[in-house]
Amino acid sequence: MKFKLDENIPIEASIVLGESGHDAVTVLDQNMGGKEDEHIIQICTQEQRALITLDLDFADIKAYPPSNYHGIFVLRVRQQSRSKVLEVITKLILTCHPSPSKRNFGLLKRIKSAFGNELFDEEILEKLLELNLERSK
Repeated sequence: MKFKLDENIPIEASIVLGESGHDAVTVLDQNMGGKEDEHIIQICTQEQRALITLDLDFADIKAYPPSNYHGIFVLRVRQQSRSKVLEVITKLILTCHPSPSKRNFGLLKRIKSAFGNELFDEEILEKLLELNLERSK
């Protein structure tokens, strides 16, 4: 899947998504930092990318009807620290991947080696992998 990461998403998320086989670019990669929401979503539409953001304005389905876009993922994270946002994105990838077994273990290993174990609650991620494996049986 193709993603655009809003400027409020850590740039490391593009690596996490790339490691899982997705095409991810950031708003900052394209020098669009500070641009209006409407401009960003238009570019996402032109590029056929789903937007990942923390910006609650994009959650307004009257302003941004879901059927008009390739996807808008508004993350609701209580603590919007770099590590928590990366953890949420990693959990989404691990729980939604169509073939969870070996690929997810490899993905988790690569993410941990790239960013270090301190960014992720290892116990939670391991539990997610176990549940995902059970679900795939």
